[in-house]
Amino acid sequence: MIDTRLKVFRSVATLLSFTKAANELFISQPAISKHIQELEKEYGVQLFDRIGNRIQLTRAGQLMLDHACKIIDAYQNLDFDMKKLTEKSGGELRIGASTTISQYVLPELIAEFRKHYPDIRLTLLSGNSHEIEDALAAGRIDLGMVEGIKRQPTFKYTPFMKDELVAFVHCSNPLAQQDEISLDLLRQTPIVLRELGSGTLDVIQKKLQENGIALSDLNIEMNLGTTEGIKHFVEHSLSMGIISVRAIYRSIYEQVFKVLEIENLKMERDFMFVEKRGVTAKLQQTFKRFITKDYNV
Repeated sequence: MIDTRLKVFRSVATLLSFTKAANELFISQPAISKHIQELEKEYGVQLFDRIGNRIQLTRAGQLMLDHACKIIDAYQNLDFDMKKLTEKSGGELRIGASTTISQYVLPELIAEFRKHYPDIRLTLLSGNSHEIEDALAAGRIDLGMVEGIKRQPTFKYTPFMKDELVAFVHCSNPLAQQDEISLDLLRQTPIVLRELGSGTLDVIQKKLQENGIALSDLNIEMNLGTTEGIKHFVEHSLSMGIISVRAIYRSIYEQVFKVLEIENLKMERDFMFVEKRGVTAKLQQTFKRFITKDYNV
């Protein structure tokens, strides 16, 4: 069984916080400190520099982190292979998913995945696409799932599902009497969008630029950090929103919202797996195969 101290150390080292590591691992902060002190005593080195209320890795700490990640990955592969001999699959997989994916795609898929692989422990981190990529770079997650545009050359991006962004208004909005709006009307209409760093906003910006429109040309009333926030804002205002059609399927059928086509503007995108380049761990391969088995990508 893997040394618990290594998992604790990895969590502290990637989060650079004893408190956040305690919350992530569901153990007390004194227990976190004890594990770190034991490692430092065993190797006779200091793993962290304490600077006021902050910590940072020492040179020894960075070396420890490099080895700890390799050891934990190797153990997970060992655990997976040994359990597979008895027709079981086990281990821990840390997933990070952008907001739209974590809210509207993954819950049903993870529930189904758990039925097939009850011995695999999944943890899910949610944030915008940039935050998920930052978490992957820092080693806080094993596999990311993001929206839209490929960004960092150090990562590998693999499409796994198609999605479409749509403009929508509340059914009481006068615009709801129309099925399509022009690009000129789009520029004039008060609109609420996702925040900077959101994969959704990146795709919107790119598609608009292809039609000669900058974000600054729009009448942006507000930027909100969640899709649900945009839905609630639009429901209680005369503003338009642009979000994934997956987020408003039910509300369309319930006649709460009306989707509007935009003249000559189709905002399609891919949901993508994002991983560090190199060998993909077996748990990640299993999860990716399961997610994509019903989709043509």
